[in-house]
Amino acid sequence: MLDIFSMTIKAFQQERRIQVYLPSGYQLGQKHYPVLYMHDGQNVFRNDEAIGGTSLELEKYLDETRLDVIVVAIDQNSQKRKNEYCPWENGAYSKQFLETDFPSFGGKGAKYIEFIVDELKPCIDAKYRTLENRTAMAGISMGSLITVYAACRYPKTFNYLILFSGAFYANQEKIEELVAGTNLSEIRSLYMDCGSSEAGRGTFISKEFLASNRAVYKAVKKKVPIADFKVQEGEEHHYRSFKKRVPKLFTFLNNEVL
Repeated sequence: MLDIFSMTIKAFQQERRIQVYLPSGYQLGQKHYPVLYMHDGQNVFRNDEAIGGTSLELEKYLDETRLDVIVVAIDQNSQKRKNEYCPWENGAYSKQFLETDFPSFGGKGAKYIEFIVDELKPCIDAKYRTLENRTAMAGISMGSLITVYAACRYPKTFNYLILFSGAFYANQEKIEELVAGTNLSEIRSLYMDCGSSEAGRGTFISKEFLASNRAVYKAVKKKVPIADFKVQEGEEHHYRSFKKRVPKLFTFLNNEVL
């Protein structure tokens, strides 16, 4: 069941749709549930709402598997997505991934995460029966970047991380520096992966994209003992590929990384 409502992100003066998946047995008892927060909300639950037409189809997956978890999906602002999912303006490392005349972007990620921590999560914990100390966050592409940032800034809030095909390159220097300087001992598990052909088989960008992910994982692994990184052979940067990895989103329910 999806519960859908809007909240105002005060820092952006903008209404944002929030979709909350409640497990099938939620209405039948008083059980409390772990919560998974996800970005790019339009692409989480249903294909008919997905940007590009392909979603993770999590509503169908969760209905079929009957997992005991609440999933909170926050819609993206497509025109401002790069600004909101990048904590800092893009740095020198990113230039090799972009066209030479591409304008700078990023810098609003801190405000976006503050909204989740200070406004959305308290609302979710008050409105639903949650396990407040079992909170996961998952991100895809730049959603992975902002997820790592959130964990570094609020390591006691987000205990489990799941990262698909992270577009860390935009803030590569800053995110590695932040991870290196942060105590992440509160993080209980992390799963990370990246396709070997994110921008097409054998391309320079695919090679550098994978190298970027490996570098972030290397930094995180020093701080988070229960962590794993998988190379998805032949997979590209598309929801057709991300959808195949949906089961990995929920390995945290058993406190394991597969």
